[in-house]
Amino acid sequence: MAQVRNLRTLLQSLCNETDGDTVTVGDLLNAVGRRSYGPVILLLGFIAISPLTIIPGANVLVALVTLIFAVQMVFGRHYPWVPKRALEFSFPRKHLIAGVAVADKYVAQVDRFLKPRLTFLTRSPFVQLVALACVGAALVTLPLSFVPLGPVIPSLAILLFGLAITARDGFVLVLAGASFVGACYILMRVWAVLPFV
Repeated sequence: MAQVRNLRTLLQSLCNETDGDTVTVGDLLNAVGRRSYGPVILLLGFIAISPLTIIPGANVLVALVTLIFAVQMVFGRHYPWVPKRALEFSFPRKHLIAGVAVADKYVAQVDRFLKPRLTFLTRSPFVQLVALACVGAALVTLPLSFVPLGPVIPSLAILLFGLAITARDGFVLVLAGASFVGACYILMRVWAVLPFV
């Protein structure tokens, strides 16, 4: 298991630490270190905006796993628990490789932007606020999963939260917060036009 420090090391871990024709959610979590909240949140955000979400139910599953991790993060649990059924969810490894290949074009630019700054925002008690925001983003994702491209903004927020915690970059944390606010706004707009409201 490689130490995940940024997006590049995350993607390298996903490719190097998995094999075979299929990959499970458990395999991915083990590849990045299931006990490290930052890399796990980063992983879940990456999956949520990658081609892996073409798999039916993937958006909802990722949102639920994010919710489970984030709630435990709020309460400071050191060894996060994930339901066995969620860990056993599998998909073709070729979709993972395709997602990594697409992301590889942008990885260098993203990682070049990352650096430790405003690091106090990535430590307690602010990290618990980040966890609460991830809970909110996961909850927003669930109803938006039924809207075309709806989950993109909250998923981007989760990705940025994971990047910020992993790289100790408080400025990215601010960007993540802005994405989360945007996701909430989109949900309110969608909710306002639903015929049964």
